Amino acid sequence: MKRVSNVTMRKRLVTVFLCAIVIFGIIDFRLGYVQFVIGDVLMERAKESWSRDITFEPERGKILDKNGEVLAENVTAPTVMVVPRQIQEPQKVAEHFADILDITVEKAYQEITQNERIVRFKEGRKLSEEQVEAIRTLGLDGVYIAEDSKRHYPNGTYLSHVLGFTGIDNQGLMGLELFYDDQLMGEVGSLSYFSDAKGHRMPEIADVYEEPKDGDNLKLTIDSRVQTIIERELDLAETKYNPDGALAIAVDPDTGGILGMSSRPNFHPEHYQDVDPDTYNRNLPVWSTYEPGSTFKIITLAAALEEGVVDLEEDEFTDNGAIDVGGATLHCWKSGGHGHQTYLEVVQNSCNPGFVTLGEKLGEKKLFSYINNFGFGEKTGIDLQGEGKGILFNPEQVGPVELATTAFGQGVSVTPIQQVMAVSAAINGGYLYQPYLAEEWTNPVSDKTVEKTDPILKERVISEQTSSEIRKALESVVAKGTGRGAYVEGYRVGGKTGTAQKVGEDGKYMSNNHIVSFIGFAPADDPEIVVYLAIDNPKDTVQFGGVVAAPIVGNVIGDSLRALGVEPRKDGLEKEYQWPDQPLVEVPDLRGLTRKDLQQYLVNLSIEASGSGDVIVDQAPEPGEKIEQGGEVRLYFGDDDPNKND
Repeated sequence: MKRVSNVTMRKRLVTVFLCAIVIFGIIDFRLGYVQFVIGDVLMERAKESWSRDITFEPERGKILDKNGEVLAENVTAPTVMVVPRQIQEPQKVAEHFADILDITVEKAYQEITQNERIVRFKEGRKLSEEQVEAIRTLGLDGVYIAEDSKRHYPNGTYLSHVLGFTGIDNQGLMGLELFYDDQLMGEVGSLSYFSDAKGHRMPEIADVYEEPKDGDNLKLTIDSRVQTIIERELDLAETKYNPDGALAIAVDPDTGGILGMSSRPNFHPEHYQDVDPDTYNRNLPVWSTYEPGSTFKIITLAAALEEGVVDLEEDEFTDNGAIDVGGATLHCWKSGGHGHQTYLEVVQNSCNPGFVTLGEKLGEKKLFSYINNFGFGEKTGIDLQGEGKGILFNPEQVGPVELATTAFGQGVSVTPIQQVMAVSAAINGGYLYQPYLAEEWTNPVSDKTVEKTDPILKERVISEQTSSEIRKALESVVAKGTGRGAYVEGYRVGGKTGTAQKVGEDGKYMSNNHIVSFIGFAPADDPEIVVYLAIDNPKDTVQFGGVVAAPIVGNVIGDSLRALGVEPRKDGLEKEYQWPDQPLVEVPDLRGLTRKDLQQYLVNLSIEASGSGDVIVDQAPEPGEKIEQGGEVRLYFGDDDPNKND
């Protein structure tokens, strides 16, 4: 037997010892690495393995008008969720759910026996109070009621295309709800509890609750006073003319803020599934493109005045009803023409040949440079989805005829929002603004402003002097020209009519099928509101913008100015009446007269009397106001001796 020497033994012991040190060092290093380096990661993975999360949706931010009136809000609509592994009697639970949620037992059983941690099935969302109470009364293990909400639009179809709507998960699907979805949505919260491998709750470990963060509230530039008037007038127009479509926009010309916007046909945001998708996907004021007609002449006028190629008072033009350009004959809307007139009258009469000559004086490069500068051919940048760009002639395609037709609004295609912003720039001193709807964001708890939108000036397109001339010319259009229907007694209104032919599927202009429009503003010397309205193919009427659209815009402007507290004035141009229009009658001061004295005033006025005395003590309207012939004046009678009433 070989004997191992002490030296060898010591070497072996040292080797074993060193190996042990290395092994224990590796173990210690590994333990330290696990404990201090990846410990948090492993702990999170363990928690994920043990924990089960019940999510809590945040409250979606409200949408308000500029005065704080609620346009979109949330109403309580709880959701039922189940944890399948905690369900003790799935068949019994399925029967209860089938009865409460109005589904089959088989469907309910299939849902609550899924191999999932948490099941939120479709039929258990947005429950009524009665359904929630019925489920809570059962006291079933593994069944949870989570607070949830659904979107509610208290004004129904009001402003529907602008507001849009949300889906089942409260996600924005259209309109402002989609455009600002991230800010309105907020952040999801959760309740986390821990369970063992079999899914049973571990009561010794506390639940973890993370509160949801509600979305910010959005305050719009929309003024409900103006919006209500627009909605009313479009409803009346739809009833009266049965059009293929209709739209209206009101804007603050000094900021670009949208005061009102609506179109027809419309829909109820909470029942959008009940209408054709084309109805809610097409927000006509920003989506539709069509030939603008004579409202586009404002741009030609602005370019001609800015370039100094015309003096409206001094320069004259003779209209014979047509003008030859490049081998083509372009007609005026009035058969036989308007005869000899100043260029101011050309504007008042919306004379096509007269505007053709302005286009020719400017030339292709200058006219189209102004058209581009006023924002046509590109999106305005409004904070809504689906905006159109319009269509302009390519420069290489512009010949004498294209230049001529463009000058009076034919052959080019624009959007309504482009129109209203361009005209706003023409009459506000020459400032082209980007239109917008979101005025400010506020915290839902403190109501403090989180973010505010400042008006975005794109560029200066014309001078103040030119803009002033345009305002005066367009005020004369309403007082003396084709826009008389928009005249509002007591307010200075300017504007321009438009009657545009529509192009059919064969590429040819359709007969007796027009888009009639009017764009107006007031007060004419210092505009506070610009209103654009278009009616697509009005039925049973003469299809002219001055006949159909102008009176509607006059109603919108007049009622809006009164609602906004703008004081009436008497320093504007007097309206020139034409048959069959009848001049208004000025209400006399009848206070202090007796019943016998009224006989001479009954010719042009209708009297409604109240009170038992013999002397007129008050009246409405006030003396000096003008009303239609035969209009009603309310008189209040009393005793001329005030002591008799003591």
